[in-house]
Amino acid sequence: MLKLSKKADYGLIAVRHLAEKPLATASSAKEIARTYGIPTELLAKILQRLAKHGILISQHGTNGGYALARHPREISAFEVIRAIEGPLFITSCVTDKRECGQMNHCTVREPLQKVNESLVKALSAVNMSSLSSDAPGLVQIDGGVL
Repeated sequence: MLKLSKKADYGLIAVRHLAEKPLATASSAKEIARTYGIPTELLAKILQRLAKHGILISQHGTNGGYALARHPREISAFEVIRAIEGPLFITSCVTDKRECGQMNHCTVREPLQKVNESLVKALSAVNMSSLSSDAPGLVQIDGGVL
């Protein structure tokens, strides 16, 4: 089953929280964690990782915390997930160029590579602005809206 980790879930929740605030408005890890019932220490590590990848900026001082480094329209769900999880692939042969024992007989490597590319494309099309509660739809795929 293809599933995001709790860390990725928490990262998306935190970035969405910040996306709904006026640009450059900071929130502390403690505030976000309390709002959503997320363990503070874990969220702090996730926010630090997002800052390291240039998605968030860390602000020190009395009104410190974390804020978006860019406008929410410029931050994709894929970017947040990749910063937390690393590369996204549904099977190792999609990105691993080494041969496996089934390489000569495998009939699913190329189709799975296309599925992987579709997932990356769909997650890249979802920006943090589109995750707001009043957004009409997340992604347009083949004329439909997710």
